[in-house]
Amino acid sequence: MSTEKRYLKLHREALVVDTHCDVLECLYPEKVNPITPHRGVLGLGKRADVGHVDIPRLLEGGVDCQVFAIGAARTIFPSRAVKTALQLIDIFYRECEKNSDKITPVYSHEDIIRANAAGKIAALLSVEGGEVIGGDTGVLRILHRLGVRMFSLVYHRSELADGASQNRTRGGLTTLGLEVAEEIQRLGIVMDVSHLSDAGFWDLINIVKKPMIASHSSCRALCDHPRNLTDEQIRAMANRGGVIGVNFAPGFIHPVKATVERVVDHIDHIVELVGADHVGLGSDFDGISTTPEGLEDVTRMPNVTKVLVERGYTPREVKKILGENHLRLFKQVMG
Repeated sequence: MSTEKRYLKLHREALVVDTHCDVLECLYPEKVNPITPHRGVLGLGKRADVGHVDIPRLLEGGVDCQVFAIGAARTIFPSRAVKTALQLIDIFYRECEKNSDKITPVYSHEDIIRANAAGKIAALLSVEGGEVIGGDTGVLRILHRLGVRMFSLVYHRSELADGASQNRTRGGLTTLGLEVAEEIQRLGIVMDVSHLSDAGFWDLINIVKKPMIASHSSCRALCDHPRNLTDEQIRAMANRGGVIGVNFAPGFIHPVKATVERVVDHIDHIVELVGADHVGLGSDFDGISTTPEGLEDVTRMPNVTKVLVERGYTPREVKKILGENHLRLFKQVMG
């Protein structure tokens, strides 16, 4: 069997998980993210010639579980963050209903397995930025009832914590942030450390008992960006059973030229530090204006598998990196 056939077969056999995309913002009636094209007319069901993610391209790229972020924290109307979050959730469910033969909402590990057995994309909701709860843990509980199963405390800066890129005070979690973190654990929501300040990260490490995820972060040792994780943070995540979803954003991957090979360099680095059980994929598709060469959109996801195979990863290791590590964490936290 040729190398190409071998890696494509392995990619199709794997249950591929991507823990972050921002396509819901592209479907929102009012433009939320200025760097990504609006695609509200097309919806998720039709193949677009712009952006990175839609259902036809997810199927072509072999992605079996896609996490859809509610990025209302960066809305151009910050005072409407809660309303914007609800509107994005509405878009999510309407698109799933319109395309129910191909995609289905999921709320647990077992839901993902059932969706995969039925030949459907498993669609999971996350919140990118705790600003959307408006400082009220009651809103967090409602979002959980509406299907949110992953949550990051901050996008830039919120009542809960300082963010990585706007860390003016070098502060960690606020008192309210600690309260929200405890409630996230109680509800069985996956805690996401992406976008947190370093101080906030260490606060969470000290209080969160369940495995945590970095839904879309890469390695600071390879690319010195504040949104990337240090080696010490990666080790701390692994010690708690966590998983880092490597981000494809060129600015997080390589300071000069980002390629699929350089993305896999970040996977290699995590594997060398903590083994193959603590790394996965967190593309940030449709939240980034440019992409690495070889990962122009989600249809090119098999190229990650190709490079992993070329670098000597075993089929078992490849399947862990493509999705099994995240599935294990989902089962531990969500049930």
